[in-house]
Amino acid sequence: MPSSLSSSTVRAAAALCAAAAGLPAWAQPAAPDLATLTASEAARQICAGSLKSEQLVSAYIAQAKAKPQLNAFITLDEAGALKAARAADSARKPGAACAPLAGVPVVVKDNIQVKGLPATAGTPALKSFVPAADAPVVAKLRSAGAIVLGKTNMHELAFGVTGYNPAFQTGPEVGVRNAYDSSRIAGGSSSGTGAALGARMAPAGLGTDTGGSVRIPCAFNGCASLRPTVGRYSQEGITPISHTRDTAGPMAVSVTDVALLDRVIAGGTAIKPANLKRVRLGVAQPFYANLDADTRAAVDAALAKLRAAGVTLVDVDMAKLNELNGAVGFPVALYEAHDDIKAYLARYKTGVDLSQLAAGVASPDVKGTFDGLIIPRKLPAPNGVVDAKPAYEKAMGVARPALQKLYRDTFTKNRLDALVFPTVPRVALAATPDVSSVENFGALIQNTDPGSNAGIPGLQLPVALGATSGLPVGLELDGPAGSDRGLLALGLAIEPLLGRLPAPTK
Repeated sequence: MPSSLSSSTVRAAAALCAAAAGLPAWAQPAAPDLATLTASEAARQICAGSLKSEQLVSAYIAQAKAKPQLNAFITLDEAGALKAARAADSARKPGAACAPLAGVPVVVKDNIQVKGLPATAGTPALKSFVPAADAPVVAKLRSAGAIVLGKTNMHELAFGVTGYNPAFQTGPEVGVRNAYDSSRIAGGSSSGTGAALGARMAPAGLGTDTGGSVRIPCAFNGCASLRPTVGRYSQEGITPISHTRDTAGPMAVSVTDVALLDRVIAGGTAIKPANLKRVRLGVAQPFYANLDADTRAAVDAALAKLRAAGVTLVDVDMAKLNELNGAVGFPVALYEAHDDIKAYLARYKTGVDLSQLAAGVASPDVKGTFDGLIIPRKLPAPNGVVDAKPAYEKAMGVARPALQKLYRDTFTKNRLDALVFPTVPRVALAATPDVSSVENFGALIQNTDPGSNAGIPGLQLPVALGATSGLPVGLELDGPAGSDRGLLALGLAIEPLLGRLPAPTK
């Protein structure tokens, strides 16, 4: 087990479990190898009786507490998770069928409601808001036997992609930090879930995605994630930005786990890997602009492996992609945020209104967005700001339908299963106070934002560690609306081809 996974700490956790059970440590099963363990494998071992849920939860808690410098958690529910794990172990009957996630710990982004735990959305004004019920996506996981380990840190109110949030921290430095290099950002806005998975503090979890927020953190931290087709999952009980663009999404250390979480949430039978010799993937040049050297080399190598496995790569023309996307992104998100957040705060009796929420924002980038744009319902313009409503109406009536048509035509005319491209054009940036600049925001969402605005699904796969940086690089597959299961089938076939990334070594 790599030293980063604190094998002595994990062994100590196992010994504590043994002591609690009145057994000597040598009588316990071997400590779980968190570096390689998946949620799917953990579920199988727990069901078979070769691993106890309490032992596993203890090991992940020890790992989480060993790396406070990552600022991955806002709330680590040690007592609640251990109580649930003991209950899961007591309920297991040898030889009986098990729930799909029985006894398996998961983490949940802190803008998704979990009964009895604060749902801060990463902002001070909501630090005392404790919801009375689970969000439906969490309820689905719990009904499948999952144990919520805690609530993960995030870019404040999900309005950014760096995770540089000064409002909540467990370590000495600001912001959620990268699992592979704590001087770098974790990405966002599902920052803590990405960092926790990369650092092996959990095998799986939930995030949310409006313009890249489950995919960017997994690209930066070496995990897999799915932004589902908008509407596939319930959005109830989740702090919103935009009802047109928002969705919850599963994140995990393997595509197999992402597929398992998707099946638990959305239903359906188990998915079989695709036959890569029958797969056609589109390569569109707008997604290959502005790549750093590590990303270009890793993605080129991944595409070469796909070709060698029989995948047909097709060059496609999407020249108007950026123009159409630009007319949709900000107008929709910034306009809808005002009403959507206001309604959420009232519906769930949070005790604060929109103006109070905005007054308490701690992150300078998010503060500027709320005070200058969302509250007054304005959009940035070359000479200041303009009213948001006309641009929003044009976006919804003209630009977004045109963007969706561009995607449909591209998939249909070229007989594509998906588009393939680097998830983010560059590896994780240094975690500095100015990292959440408008320029960096635009650069990091370059490839994830268009599919988000079109409402189509996107699957992030880790492909390599950069040759120079040693940081994870991600590959994304975007498919037609409703093709979520097809994308997961592609991911299941591609993951063994590319291999899973090694755990961090420090």
